[in-house]
Amino acid sequence: MEHKSDHIRLSLSHVTKSFQNRNKERSIAVNDVSLDVYDNEFLVLLGPGRCGKSVLLNMITGLMEKDSGSITLDGQEINGPNPQMGMVFQKLGLMPWLTVMENVQFGLKMRNINPKEREEKAQHYINLVGLQGFEKSYPHQLSGGMKQRVGIARAYANDAKILVMDEPFGQLDAQTRYNMQDEIIRITQEDRRTILFVTNNIEEAVTVGDRIILFTKYPATVKEIYNIALPKPRDETSEEFLRIRKEISDNADLAL
Repeated sequence: MEHKSDHIRLSLSHVTKSFQNRNKERSIAVNDVSLDVYDNEFLVLLGPGRCGKSVLLNMITGLMEKDSGSITLDGQEINGPNPQMGMVFQKLGLMPWLTVMENVQFGLKMRNINPKEREEKAQHYINLVGLQGFEKSYPHQLSGGMKQRVGIARAYANDAKILVMDEPFGQLDAQTRYNMQDEIIRITQEDRRTILFVTNNIEEAVTVGDRIILFTKYPATVKEIYNIALPKPRDETSEEFLRIRKEISDNADLAL
């Protein structure tokens, strides 16, 4: 279970990013990062808070320019925002004046997909994330976990080749977070996509990831890569799960 395909969907080669501080000195945020993401793989980027993971994601999604190196999607250099990337963040940016159905359809509407097709497609993904019956509900009527499901359904409906999830469960209570980890495993097993999932939680990383890229503290540099061969869903009390978690924990920076 190292990866689901031999096809490299996304490739980063020697990517570096720095910023100028108040003293006009350069501070490196991401330092010489190289990694490949395989088609249909659930890849976890694991590192301490504020280590530079989000900066790396912003470059991958084309929202921020890199200083040096290359980032390619299916062999094509990424320069600017890419419609092949679907993003799910802690703060989802759901439109509060739109219903669940309208939120999930939003990207399809922007692409001028005809109303019947976009409603059928949105309904399919609403069903996939377990929100059937809530199509006419507004975001303020939903729990935190339900809002995350809407964000996932919206990203899936837009036919993104890669779903980028930046600590999507970080603001949820513990029980809802565990439930959403189970749900994202179920959803990705029913409809395979390439997932790039960022977290600072070791247990979460081992629970959901096919591979884990462990980063150092700031600036972000690849420290270790772990292939997780355990079948999903995973038993978090099993001897092998606990062994992997301890191995990563022992190797991680203290800030994690």
